[in-house]
Amino acid sequence: MIEVTNLFKSFDENQVLKGVSATFEKGDTSMIIGSSGSGKTVFLKCLLGLFKPDEGDICYDGRHYSKMTSDEKINLRKEIGMVFQSGALFDSSTIEDNIMFPLKMFTKQRKEEMLDRVNFVLDRVNLENVNKKYPAEISGGMQKRVAIARAIVMNPKYLFCDEPNSGLDPKTAIVIDNLIQEITDEYQMITIINSHDMNSVMEIGEKIIFLKDGLKTWEGSYKTIFKTDNKAVTDFVYSSDMFKKVREIYNKLD
Repeated sequence: MIEVTNLFKSFDENQVLKGVSATFEKGDTSMIIGSSGSGKTVFLKCLLGLFKPDEGDICYDGRHYSKMTSDEKINLRKEIGMVFQSGALFDSSTIEDNIMFPLKMFTKQRKEEMLDRVNFVLDRVNLENVNKKYPAEISGGMQKRVAIARAIVMNPKYLFCDEPNSGLDPKTAIVIDNLIQEITDEYQMITIINSHDMNSVMEIGEKIIFLKDGLKTWEGSYKTIFKTDNKAVTDFVYSSDMFKKVREIYNKLD
């Protein structure tokens, strides 16, 4: 479990997070949503250890980040997988080398062992015959699957995803959503996704936290988000005609 307690973060005079608290459980795909400027990216970066909160606490399975030594923080980093919005693959490296990168950085495995693990995660994300290809030689959807393979190659406890469907067509986005959910359940990871994609929220939002102006103003799931009377949430969710129609359908089914 990740427990976040009363998190504050400011940059100069701009207070971005204003006392956010939340818990995240193993095996759940949790989503952080909100409009631009809501604080969701800063929140995710605090969870990753990229930003140091001004106040508050983040606890990873009973381990308080603020009390960790440098070595303990390095060990925690080994337990984290990250899927970046752009994919963040190394253009000049093969797919095989991209995925092998964390293993080279954090382990002392032999080349054969690392290659076995690379092939295992490539198979898990349904990619084959791409080892020696370069990122530019495969599609955007395949690049995102490579990014997911790299994120899970260390068998992480925690998986963080920043807009994993950015730039993908709707059909490919659903494939990525389902893959993330399947892997989360299979490996019982704690998965936290920063997203503005309401299709993803509907598909895999087992836990949803809505941020507005640095505050957590709503928490629920894809089953309850269409029933809330929180105006900030409904304005965000039903900002398109498609979701107005979806709400009508859900109300009829209720």
